[in-house]
Order: sequence, then structure tokens, then C-alpha cells
Amino acid sequence: MDCFRLNKNRANKDPLFLTGVTFPSEYPASPETLVKLTVYDAKDKSQESSNFLGSATFSVSDLLRAKDERLTLSLRSSDGVCTAGTVVVSRLKMGEMEEVDVDHITTDIQSQKCPMVCESASHHATIDRENNPLTGPVFKNPVCKVYRFQTVDSKWMLVREQMEECTLSFSIPKQLLSLYIQEDMRRLQDLRELGELSPHWDNLRKEVMTRYGGIVSSYQETLAELDKITGRSFKPSCCKAQKSLEFIPINLHTQRMRVTCPRKTDASYDIITVGAPAAHFQGFKCGGLQRLLSRYEADKKSFSTAYQCIYYSPQHTAKAQEVLSTMSLLQPHISSLADQLLKASQEHSSSGLRDSLKNLSDKTEQFVHTLKDELVKSALLALHAARPGYVSKNQKQTPLQGGQHQGHIQQSSDQNQSPVQGLPGHSPATPATESTVVCNNVEPLQTTTAGEGGTLPAKQDSIPHHKEYDEEEWDREWANVAKCLNCVIAMVDKLLDEDNNKQEPVPEQHLADVITSHNPGDWREQLRPLVTRLKECVAEVVEKAKKAMSFVLLQEAACSIPQGFLLQQRRDVVFSQALAALACGFVMRLYAGMQDKGFLRQLHLVGLVAQFESLLSTYSEEIGMLEDMEVGISDLQRVTFQITEAKTDDLSDLQPSVCGRRDHFTVEVPLPRLVFQTLPEEIKEGKPLRVFPVLFNVGINEQQTIAERFGDISLQERINQKNFEMLEAYYKSLSEKVPLECLPCFQTQTDIKELLETLGQNVVTKKRKNVEILWIAGTICRRLNGIRFTSCKSAKDRTSMSVTLEQCALLRDEHQLSKDFFIRALDCMRSRLTQGDIGQWEDPEAGSVTESKPASRHFYPIALLLVSSHLLVVWLILSLVFLLAKYQ
Repeated sequence: MDCFRLNKNRANKDPLFLTGVTFPSEYPASPETLVKLTVYDAKDKSQESSNFLGSATFSVSDLLRAKDERLTLSLRSSDGVCTAGTVVVSRLKMGEMEEVDVDHITTDIQSQKCPMVCESASHHATIDRENNPLTGPVFKNPVCKVYRFQTVDSKWMLVREQMEECTLSFSIPKQLLSLYIQEDMRRLQDLRELGELSPHWDNLRKEVMTRYGGIVSSYQETLAELDKITGRSFKPSCCKAQKSLEFIPINLHTQRMRVTCPRKTDASYDIITVGAPAAHFQGFKCGGLQRLLSRYEADKKSFSTAYQCIYYSPQHTAKAQEVLSTMSLLQPHISSLADQLLKASQEHSSSGLRDSLKNLSDKTEQFVHTLKDELVKSALLALHAARPGYVSKNQKQTPLQGGQHQGHIQQSSDQNQSPVQGLPGHSPATPATESTVVCNNVEPLQTTTAGEGGTLPAKQDSIPHHKEYDEEEWDREWANVAKCLNCVIAMVDKLLDEDNNKQEPVPEQHLADVITSHNPGDWREQLRPLVTRLKECVAEVVEKAKKAMSFVLLQEAACSIPQGFLLQQRRDVVFSQALAALACGFVMRLYAGMQDKGFLRQLHLVGLVAQFESLLSTYSEEIGMLEDMEVGISDLQRVTFQITEAKTDDLSDLQPSVCGRRDHFTVEVPLPRLVFQTLPEEIKEGKPLRVFPVLFNVGINEQQTIAERFGDISLQERINQKNFEMLEAYYKSLSEKVPLECLPCFQTQTDIKELLETLGQNVVTKKRKNVEILWIAGTICRRLNGIRFTSCKSAKDRTSMSVTLEQCALLRDEHQLSKDFFIRALDCMRSRLTQGDIGQWEDPEAGSVTESKPASRHFYPIALLLVSSHLLVVWLILSLVFLLAKYQ
């Protein structure tokens, strides 16, 4: 183990800093294990110039046998002769409150027979954690630090800080990529199954299919590259612009602070740190998603004219995707319930028959309600107009007087009307020229007439004209499903009545014509034809509705070429990073709250709030990052969680999984059987668990100073105001459904309503770098059992500054940390010169590699400058002068 002393002046200021030792699993520790402690003087800020002070060797058994389990060792020089000083090594037990203030460096040693030697970072604890079914599948590679700080009553608290990597950094994006590929390949298949289209629409279909094929190919290559990566559990910031890793979140880590102090229950505080979800590989030259999507929707109407498409609003395309998704879920469900009904009839089970019929009725009614949407009806008419027969009919006609042909066109592009009002129509008395007829199903707001004297053709095409197309046909088709269901219900009622009154003479009952007489003793034979007809009707309407909705999406995609596909890829990238972070936070919060009945009740009744704290500036390319992040966090509203029972307790079966499509995803979190059985019934039954994501942003760096003085911060103000309203709505819903006693208790007794009022006032207040917004939002999140996230560009310096300051504030407010120890605690937590860091480390926000430097050189000036914007401006001016002088 290597230890580094920053400089002689600081050596006595951090006597209570503790560091842990992790023994690798391939080298298990025992009482005979030898530990070598090497101490360097790192005041020269580089490994090459670090001064070797001395080393000492001891065994675990020596430590265990020593008086008070503390060894005082002499540091020997490299030749083993000169003594360079002494170092004290002591055994530490979590929960021990030593009141002796001694200047020393301590290390935690492990013994398999005494696992409490180092609970925070011992090999034994690490192995147990990796095999723990509630931690091993998701969290790995823990890095622990232990501190001891004094409270206001001169007692000692023990603080254990643990950071871990999350396997979901890679597993969630890889699963999403597979789902994206499957969805786009289904879309390709749906486009092929549209059947024959007119030349214009067929060319658009080919172009759209080419675009989808390109996306599928790109995603398959990315997935293949990710499958090659082994061992790594997070993406470092230096790889943020690497294409093969663009779906992976940057520096996703979990941070847990566990506090043990006298006369108070142990407490843990969790936070997830992650780089801002953004498409770094694609860049921010034209802005981020929020700006690009706004511009795209404004331009899409002109695209629809250029590509001669019918314009559908985002609400229409979202509805089309919803109809497709609902049908794909309900059709197999209805078929399964129909089979269950037949099985119950075969067993002559009255209760089973009633239950199966009720479930079948509910799902079928939901299915019919989905098909009654006007968008489906209008899309069927539009698809009818796009068939080749609609064009070839007029091309095959005999020449009319004056060389003219019979035709028709009427299509509205009024965006305030529903698609039904703007569909192509036909009137036999409205002739058109041949050139018009060729494009009759693509040109909006155009009605042409031909010369008089035209006659109707004698031969009719197999595909009728629009006027001949019965617009009520679709209504009759989905109504047939309801009629079939009514026949099934009538037959079940008849069978149950006969069963109840089999001792009494039953008068002859007249059912609908579709219900034929069967042997009254065989329920299955009497129900089977009706159930079969119901399934056939469902399949017929699904086929038509599927083609209609696919045609809507075809037109939307044709109007989107090529910008829409690029935006979809960018949105997929950002959402993948955001979902990986959210899944990590949800699993961490779930594991921590398994014994909290109030939390579990809140989880299934309302859901959890996920508060994302962003420190991005509203200047330069970070504006684009914030615009990406805003859309990515908002898209998380389409995600629900579901807790399932794992097949086995094997770690591979406890890995969370994702299913669904772009309009809705479900993350399934499996739990071991014994743990699963302790959950409330609503959760065990598979109830979807909601998460309410909110985002608050306050820029804190020097670029934000420039933006506030000379730029525009309206984006930040709009985000904070919008998400404050969402947080307020969540609390209102929570207070109506869950007793406030279910929420956690804190030492500070400020009411949540008061905190929300204060947050609302700060959101609308014009104040530079108003970090009170972040402080209050974070406090409210913890009070509401929420999930806390902190982000900046790379989740390094700004993020670490925020997290460490929040942790020390929690120690002060909740655990009575002495004021004299506040700065010392902050310095300890912000110290970056730990084992392995004395060499090279990445530049805070540039991703480049520089000489290693002590933490104070970076942290202290920024910490002071954050106090006053005037000092920050002075520092910025002096820095510019220094740079100019350096490069002249």
C-alpha cells in the first residue's frame, strides 16, 4: 500500500484521514498476510519528483495481537538503515467511537477470521458484496474511504464514503440497442406488408426503408463493438466523443455516505453521479435536441409539401405508435383469454367461466376503444387513395372527348383539421386531366375539371373510387368485434343459467342467428365457434389497422428525410444514457428501502421522484448539452419499472432487463424469491411503478458568469420553472395518497410545503448563480424518498465539488458536525491524492492528460470564487492576462 503526504505543512492538518485496503479476490488475506506500507512526500506534484520517505512491513497477526490493536512502526529508508519517522496503524471497527485525538495515518486490515477489521474496504466485505443478491448483480468495484470527525458535543462520528461502478452502464444501453434494432426491423416489415402502392408512394417507401436499413446497420455495428468490451463498467470522460461508446453514460457511479455516530441511528445518504446525457459524438454546432426538435417541427410542414406527403402532427404520429403498440399487446392477450374461456368451459367450471369472461370482456372493450379513433379511419382512406389501382383506373380508360380522361382529386392540407377532413375524395361529375390524375393522391388543396361531354367508363376497377369506398365500413368492422363478444357473453349466460336451473324445466330461448343449437351438455362445443369467430374478427381488424397506422408512420418518416432520422438517432443516444442512470438510481434506492414499509407503499401508490441536478453553463457548447439533457430527462416519463421474482438466486438471473419500444419502455428488476415475498401484494402482482423525473440547472463555472453578464440564460430559467411545477404536482399527488408519516424524518424540521414555496420564489428570482435552487431541490428530493443525481459535463470536478459540499452539509445539519471540523471534513473528502493517483490523471473538463497536481491547487480557488462573482471575474481577467503573456 502506498501513502502520499501532500506537503509538510498539511501533514498535521489531516491526522484523521483514514484509507482502506482492498485485497484482490485472487490473493485472499489471512493472519499470515504481510502488508507493506510505503510513504511518499508528494509536495513536488509529480510522481517523478515525489520523495520517498520510508516503508514499513507488518503482518495481520501482529496487528491483532498488539495492545489496543495498534502498531507503531518505524519508517525505514530504502537501505533499511535510516529511520524516517513513525506511522501508526490501527484496527478500525465500524461503530467504535474513539475520543483520543492522535496524529496518525491508519489503514484497515482484513482477516478472514475477523471480518470486522475493515468493514469498509476489506477483501471479505468485498467478496460478500459481490455475492450478495441485492448488490452483486449491479454494483461492483467499491472504493471506500473512512473518516472520523468530531461533533459539537465533542463526541466522534465515523463516516464511511463508498463509491461503486454500475454494471447497468453497459447492460442497459446494449439492451436498448437490441430493442431499437428489433423495432426498426419490424417497421421495415410493416412497410413491406403495406402491399402495392402508387409509384410516388412506392418510391417514398423505398427511400424510407433505405434510411431504416442504415440505422439498423449502424446500431448493429455499435452493439457488436460493445459486446467486445469486457471488464470495464463505466465510460471515462476521455471517451465521451467515441462513436462506439456514444450510448454509454459518462462516469456513472454511485456514492453512498454512511454515518455512525453516538446516540443516533446509523444513516445512509445516496447519490448518483453521471455526465450530462448528451450526444457528444454528434457535436453541438447546431444546438441540442430541444432546439433541433423545435426547428424540425416548424420545417416539417414544408417538407410534407416538397415530398408531396400528408402532414401529420406529432400528436397524430404518437397516436399511431400508441395504436400499434396497444394492438400488439392486446391481440395475443385476447387470444390467450379466449383459450382460457374454452378451457374453463371444458372443465364445466362456473367460477372459472365467469372470471375468464370478465377478463376477456375487459380486454376486448379496451381493444375496440382503441380502434374507434378517427385517426385509424382517416388513415384507411388515405391508404386506399395511395393504391396503384386508384391511378391505373384512369390511365386504362378510353379517351374522352377532347382527349381528356375522367379523374378526381380533393385533398386538404389544413393543419387545423383532422386527417379525415382532408382525405382524397371523388365525384363522378368532376373530371380531370391525365397529368393531374397521376398525382391525384399527393397534391393538397387542388380540384380540377375537364371539358364537358365526358362519359363514365364501362369497366370498373377492382379497387373502388373514394366515393364508392364506404367510409362506414371500418365502423362496421370494429363493431363486429363487439358483436362477437356479445354473442360469447350471451352464450356463457345461457350455459350458466342452464347449469343453475338444470333441475327445473328450461323454456326455449331464442338467441341471435349466429348462436346455433348444440348439445346443452357440452359447453366447449357450444362456445368454440363463437370464440373462434371473435378471434378471427380481432385478427382482421388488426391487419387493417396495422397497415393504416404503418401508412401514417410512412408519411411521417417521408417528411422527415433526412433530418428526422438523424434526430431520432440523437434522441436514442441521449435517452440511452439517461435510462442507464435512472435504472441505476432506481435499483440503488429499491435495495436501500426494502425494509421500509412506508417507502414501498409510496412506491406502488404514487411512484418516486428522480431529481437531476445539473451544473452546466448556458454558454457555448454546454447549451447544446443542456438542451440534449432536457429532452433526455423528459423522455424518461415514458419509462415504468416492474419488480419480478427471479427464476433462481443466481447473479445472472438478478440482472435488470428492459423491454418495450420507443414510445414506452419497462425496466424489470428481478429479486430473489425470499426477498420478493416480503413485498406488498400490489408490487408482487406486477403493478407498473412510475418515476417522475425533474431537472434543475444552475451553472456555476466562469462560463456561466459570461453568460449571465453578456449572454442569455432563458433556457435555464425555463427549465427550472417547468420542473418546479412538475415537482409541485408530484408532492400534491403524494400528499393525497400517502400519509406524510411514511416519509423519512430529518433533524431539520422545515415543512416540505415551506421548502416548495422557497424553491418557487428562488426559481423566479433574478439572481446570478442562485445555487439555493439546487440546495432546496436536493433537500426536497431527500424528504420525498427520491433519487438524487448530480451531473456536469463529465461528472468530475464540478460534480465532486457539489457532492462533497452536500455531504458535509448533511453531516453538519443532521449529525451535528463541529464547525471547526467542517472545512477539515471538506478537505478530506476533496483530497484526490489517493493510492494510484500520484501519477497522471485527466484534466478536469478537457479530457486531456496533465501532470498530477494536489487537490488544493484546483479546489481551493474555485471554492473561494464561488462565494463571490466579483472574485470570479477578477480571477478570469488575471487568467486571460497570464495566458496572453505566456503565448506572446
